[in-house]
Amino acid sequence: MITKQIKIILLLLLIMLSWDGQPAWSAEKKGRLYYESRGEIVWEVPTNEKVICLTFDDGPDPKYTPEVLKLLGKYQAKGTFFVTGKKVEQHPEIVLQQALAGHEIANHSYSHKYISKMSTKELEEEILKTENIIKQVTGQVPKLYRPPGGFYNERVVNTAKENGYTIILWSWHHDTKDWANPGVDKIIKKVVPNAQNGDIVLFHDHGGNRKQTINALQEILPQLQKRGYRFITVSDLLNIKVNKTKHKN
Repeated sequence: MITKQIKIILLLLLIMLSWDGQPAWSAEKKGRLYYESRGEIVWEVPTNEKVICLTFDDGPDPKYTPEVLKLLGKYQAKGTFFVTGKKVEQHPEIVLQQALAGHEIANHSYSHKYISKMSTKELEEEILKTENIIKQVTGQVPKLYRPPGGFYNERVVNTAKENGYTIILWSWHHDTKDWANPGVDKIIKKVVPNAQNGDIVLFHDHGGNRKQTINALQEILPQLQKRGYRFITVSDLLNIKVNKTKHKN
């Protein structure tokens, strides 16, 4: 017969092992390692190739995006632009310029509303509305999605996956926080000393005064190029991962 003390102990163990109705080990698995191993979220792609991805969120911006494009062109660099549908509607000519220059256009929602404020239906609408706008402007269908703020949960992952998207975040050591205007030197020091093969770097080309981002890129691009890095799109980086897997098999 189970004593009252044993019942209390069992109850405490059950509470400790549970998290949103799932065992604690299951909740823990569904962090970065879980999603990364399934290829549903990508933070970076370790590789022996000297490649790195420069990504830009929240644009396009009529003032700063053209400056970014000019710098990328100067160093034969390809970038990935996570655009919002609303801004694409306002500046379609800039997005078309990006696509024609060989840069990648990716999905960053329509209105940049955080997922905590949206239902699953609204989340899907934000993604698909932006997809249709990008397709109308460029003729291309984006398949990479970055949720606003980088926030994700199983609902976001499943919604993206069901609509043919892979979620792309960024290397944890490469969040430049340029949106906060921390200073040009801080942005440079966040990127250059920490650069590793297959990294994904986070910048912003909209959302306020992005002059610090531009000035930092003027130093980052030549310094990394001098170290032998090539600047490729995120899709090209993912292809390296796919080809590496095929070679192993």
